[in-house]
Amino acid sequence: MLNVAIKAARAAGSIINRASLDLDILKINSKSPNDFVTEVDQAAEQLIIETLLQAYPDHGILAEESGREHGNKTSEFQWIIDPLDGTTNFIHGFPVYAVSIALAHRGVVQQAVVYDPTRNDLFYATKGRGAYLNDRRLRVSRRTRMSDALIGTGFPFRRGDNFKRYLKMFEAVMQECAGLRRPGAAALDLCYVAAGYYDAFFETGLHPWDVAAGSLIIAEAGGLVGNFTGEADFLHQREIVAGNPRIYGQLVQILAPYTRVIKQEDLDEDGKPADDASAAVAKKVAAAPAERKRGPVRIKKTDKGDDAPV
Repeated sequence: MLNVAIKAARAAGSIINRASLDLDILKINSKSPNDFVTEVDQAAEQLIIETLLQAYPDHGILAEESGREHGNKTSEFQWIIDPLDGTTNFIHGFPVYAVSIALAHRGVVQQAVVYDPTRNDLFYATKGRGAYLNDRRLRVSRRTRMSDALIGTGFPFRRGDNFKRYLKMFEAVMQECAGLRRPGAAALDLCYVAAGYYDAFFETGLHPWDVAAGSLIIAEAGGLVGNFTGEADFLHQREIVAGNPRIYGQLVQILAPYTRVIKQEDLDEDGKPADDASAAVAKKVAAAPAERKRGPVRIKKTDKGDDAPV
C-alpha cells in the first residue's frame, strides 16, 4: 500500500513540475476568496485516484477537490488526498508545495506519503515502522525550551476565519519562542517537524487532507500531535498542534485557551476567550492525574520480635 501511494505521489509530482515551467498559461479558478484551484490540482488528483483505485478498487477516497465522489464510500479503508497542498504558492512560483496521500483504516492513519516535487524529497511512514525522508530515518528535535524553539504556523486566509483570535494566538506564541515561520503548505510544515527543522507547528482551519499524512509521519518520528487541548481528536477538529514532546506540552499550555471547544459566546469582542472560559480550559489542560491513594500500612512481627512495615 505504501509503494502504491509513493507511485501515485511521484506521478502527481511530475504533472506539477511540468506545469510549473509554464505558469503563464495556467487556468486558475477561485473556490472562495484567497482559496484557489488550478487545472493542475484537478489533473494531479485524478491521476492519484486512478492509480490508487486500480490497485485497490474497493477502497474509499476522500480528496480535496472531489470529496467522496470516487471509490467505495462504505469501505473500512479510505485514502485521504491533497493533490497540491500550497496551491497559492504554486501559482506564484514560490517553490513550497507538496502532494499529500494518507491511508486510514477505520479512521486511523496507517500509511503516509508527502512528496515535495521541487526538491524531490519524499517523506513517508508506515504505522509502527518509523518515518523517513528519502532513505534517512527521521527524528523530531531535542530542544526542550520554548525560548529556543522555531515554530511553524499558518495564517487564516478564508472568509469567516477569525483573524483577531489568530492574532492573539500569534502574539502569545511569538513572545515565548525563538521565531515563527509561515511557508504556506501545512503538509510540508508537519514533515518539517518530523525532520527536526521545526520544533513545533500549530494552525487552525485545516482539513483532514491537509494533516492526515503529516500527522502519522510526526508520530512515527517520535513527536506528538493533537488539538489545542492536547487531545488526539484533531483530524476533523480544524485545529492542530504538533511538536517534539517537550515543546508540544508547552505550546498546548499557551494555545489551550483558544481552542474551538470554547463556544462563540465565550469569546470577548476581540475574539479572545473570556477570562472564565480561558481559565476553565487552562485548568483542564494543567490538571494532573488524581493522586493515587495509598493503602494502609500493615505491621507484622519478625522472627526477632521487631515490628516491620509491609
